[in-house]
Amino acid sequence: MFLTLAKGFVIGAGLIMPIGAQNAYVLSQGIKRNYHILAATICIICDFILMSLGVFGGGALLSSHPVIALVVTILGIVFLTVYGALFFKSFYLASNEQMAEQMSPVTKKTVIFTTLAVTLLNPHVYLDTVVLIGSISNQFDEAERVFFLFGTLLASLTWFYMLSLGAAKMSPWLSTPKVQRGINLLVALIMWAIAASLLTTLL
Repeated sequence: MFLTLAKGFVIGAGLIMPIGAQNAYVLSQGIKRNYHILAATICIICDFILMSLGVFGGGALLSSHPVIALVVTILGIVFLTVYGALFFKSFYLASNEQMAEQMSPVTKKTVIFTTLAVTLLNPHVYLDTVVLIGSISNQFDEAERVFFLFGTLLASLTWFYMLSLGAAKMSPWLSTPKVQRGINLLVALIMWAIAASLLTTLL
């Protein structure tokens, strides 16, 4: 059972850790120390729901309804393109005064909405959690699937809290205007790269 849990942890970590829209947003909130634990927790809860759906048969349901995937893909392209443009504008036009203003806190409601958007409007999230995790879990019997699922969820919990708390701890350095401009550019490029990949699959 421990081996199954370890497999789930390694596979989960491999899918979650690559830099994407979720990670970029949690990182940015950690740097600001602005509801960063909340943002990480929302990501973990979403992973819990989606991975559970995948392990217990949701992958087949998603595959049988391509219209759902199409709608999410289109919404994701629009959101990520616009969100990337906002970060690029912050990088390109920001002065030191504007950078200081950007570091000011945003509301809890804004953090909740944005975290849900970067998570649920990215079809890659469904591919990784529902489809891929669900497919891999089929190699285990019913009892072992629970341990596999627990391992993937443990990876999600560990990663997002480490990312959030690590960014907050390094905030004095990461929040300097020069570094923050670089992070804004990186986040913009990540958002646009994901949107471009979604558009490519759509076409």
